[in-house]
Amino acid sequence: MKPRVLQLFAAGVNCDRELAYAFELAGAEVQHMHVHALLEKPELVRECDLFAIPGGFTYGDDLGAGRILALEVATHLKEPLEQLHEAGGTLFGVCNGFQVLVKTGLLPGIDDARVSLTWNDTHRFECRWSRLLADPALDAILPAGTILPAGTAHAEGKFVVESEETLQRLEQAGCVALRYANEQGEATRDYPHCPNGSDGAIAGLIHPSGRILGLMPHPERCLSPQHLPDRGLAHWGDGAAALDFFRGMLAPYAAASTTI
Repeated sequence: MKPRVLQLFAAGVNCDRELAYAFELAGAEVQHMHVHALLEKPELVRECDLFAIPGGFTYGDDLGAGRILALEVATHLKEPLEQLHEAGGTLFGVCNGFQVLVKTGLLPGIDDARVSLTWNDTHRFECRWSRLLADPALDAILPAGTILPAGTAHAEGKFVVESEETLQRLEQAGCVALRYANEQGEATRDYPHCPNGSDGAIAGLIHPSGRILGLMPHPERCLSPQHLPDRGLAHWGDGAAALDFFRGMLAPYAAASTTI
């Protein structure tokens, strides 16, 4: 049996096909479900291995990016999602999905750590390629130091923390998954390598359990050398990192399915 991915759909989602394709290419079986249908049968959440929220502009990002979907999830689905997580399942969100995970409080996963995602420093939508540096906290999914190319496409992607102490707590708890990096593979907040000015150059977070993960850029848009800006001429890697990223998330469930 293949790993089972349940992928949420809502008005304004526009990256669902790319994300589903990435999971399928990595070996999963993907089921799409509209949020309203899932609200009627929330118990279905507990039947998957991985629950995914794609990117887009859910509900037009009215009231803020991902806020309305986050309210729906927090009010009606948070309990079954927490039960899935406690049972060994994974929650994943990319771009708008990451915003939802943060605004529901499912990330970062440490008490009283006040974080948010807000407008880019440029005060405009940024659409460009970014290099993401894997932190040691992501090691079970992607080896530390790996450079993951991904497409940035957001206006409210700046990750902010309440204080320097909060940033230190996130780092000490192993909640930093990915950071924006320059051509030398060094973490940086410098524009345009970091397109939004995120505190700590943070592009993605991971729960201390290692099974709730979110990031702003889109790795599902970079699954082969032909997807890279230089078509695989080495400036952006060989196109394997993103597929390895998705395989890494599915690996525990793929291994379990082979032992049944």
